[in-house]
Amino acid sequence: MISKARATWLAALLAAALPAFAQPTAPSAPAAPSAAAPNPSVGVPWSNLNPRQQQLLKKFGDSWNSLPPARQQALADGSQRWQSMSPEQQSLATQRFQKFRSLPPQQKQMVRDRWQKFRSLPPEQQSSVRDNYRKFRSLPPERRQMLRQRWNGATPAERQQMLQNLRERRMNRLQQQGGPPHPPPRPLRQERRFPRRP
Repeated sequence: MISKARATWLAALLAAALPAFAQPTAPSAPAAPSAAAPNPSVGVPWSNLNPRQQQLLKKFGDSWNSLPPARQQALADGSQRWQSMSPEQQSLATQRFQKFRSLPPQQKQMVRDRWQKFRSLPPEQQSSVRDNYRKFRSLPPERRQMLRQRWNGATPAERQQMLQNLRERRMNRLQQQGGPPHPPPRPLRQERRFPRRP
């Protein structure tokens, strides 16, 4: 049976590598065909993996048939993505995984929870999160640290206001650049203080 540590190791490696290989592919470049079955409820036979995938997943080889079908599919997809990464992207993913492994258990769980929350977002929101992350990473270290301190010291209401201000600045910038008009963001849902009248 596969150990939880091994499963977590591979999942964390693939999750840490996401920003490196989640870039949209160029329209002219067709996506590589997946050796994995498209239906996660069916599972992926070990024999359907190419030799490089089998090498990457050799830790799971003996227990492959006992893995849940969805897990087989996730591992097969992840190994396929790993193969499509450049050596630089693989190196970055490895560094991120090593950093993840060094975290205390509570922080690891927080990273997993954030990853699940990110994965539950619609694709356009995931893209927006990636863009914001890239912009944040391009800032000078002093500016990033100042923003972190400001965010960590803010109350939930102040954080909501900061996000609202960011959305408004982004909309103004798009309008000034002649970009497509976007509908205003939906207001945050406020808790009702009084019951509705019948």
